[in-house]
Amino acid sequence: MQPVDPLDRWHHPPFEPVTSGDELRGRGASDDKGQVAMHLLAVKAHLAATGQNAPSVTLKLFVEGEEESGSPHLRKLLEDHRQDLVCDLVVFTDTALHERDAPTVNTGQRGVLGGEITFFGGADDVHSGRAGGAIPNPATALAKLIAALHSDDGRIALPGFYEDVREPSTQERADYAELPFDEQKWLAHNGGGAQALAGEPGYTTLERIWVRPTAEVNGLSSGYTGPGLKTIIPATATAKISFRLVPDQLPEKVADQLREFVAKHTPPGIRAEVSFRGEGVPPYAISPDDPANATVKEAMELAFDQPVRFARAGGSGPAAVLQAWLGVPLVYLGATLPDDRVHAPNERVVVPLLLKGAEAAAHLWRMLPERLTR
Repeated sequence: MQPVDPLDRWHHPPFEPVTSGDELRGRGASDDKGQVAMHLLAVKAHLAATGQNAPSVTLKLFVEGEEESGSPHLRKLLEDHRQDLVCDLVVFTDTALHERDAPTVNTGQRGVLGGEITFFGGADDVHSGRAGGAIPNPATALAKLIAALHSDDGRIALPGFYEDVREPSTQERADYAELPFDEQKWLAHNGGGAQALAGEPGYTTLERIWVRPTAEVNGLSSGYTGPGLKTIIPATATAKISFRLVPDQLPEKVADQLREFVAKHTPPGIRAEVSFRGEGVPPYAISPDDPANATVKEAMELAFDQPVRFARAGGSGPAAVLQAWLGVPLVYLGATLPDDRVHAPNERVVVPLLLKGAEAAAHLWRMLPERLTR
């Protein structure tokens, strides 16, 4: 669960859902309570349409509530309940459409690895007039390391970082190019006030956020940061850093690459510590040509009554963990939007889209037995 802060930005109590036009607003309306409800509606629609008293496939609803905090107990839960969760296919719902008028089927999510780099100098902050220029400054040393993290053209400088990166296929890149996309509109709505686009050369904005890895500095802290001036050499400096990973990168391998990079960029007189938050989340992708994926696409086209294209998601989730533990294909079916203000005040879901998602899932339960047993 994501916190509701800042509470004063909400137009109504966050856990009291309200309707406004065709929107339902409240914390979790889009991510992900709405889409859990979508599947319950889908089962009702499927039974009503088929006249059956049980779905055409055996369904197991698995709701995991720790995804927003890295799913720390998911692996243990899967180990303890492996037999209860035996299945032929996983339909993963924490995903969104490209746009309201451009429905898509997601084929993958990036992984994530987060951690901290801390440089230690002396035991205490010292007066810069008495020691400045004579001892190493952890903040300056860490700033140099951060500056070296990317090359001048924006590529990540960790040793061997790109060795395992799986390139998208020519067809996938062509599909992404056909999706409606206004870079300036995207920048205005998603860039947090950024004034220009940037990133790895040779790739479009959608490709950069869907199928390319990243290294981002999430925070820097050192020394005195209060009002006025305090002329010190800080004893420590810390950078919080995260990586978005793509198939076939492994979080543990990238962790080793970062440790090697930090060791190479730690100057004499500085001690470095590198720590990570958990094991990281592996990336996941399924081929657009997979039979189950093609069935999801057809079900979506029946529900939305228009062509549906394939896309990816730049965020992360436990899809790879589920797929690895259960040993079956995992496909995505979602009906929310990127601008649903997920994790933010006044989160919303567009109800007609949610109902179309339910219709697509109802079609899917009908189609799967025939398509996957041919």
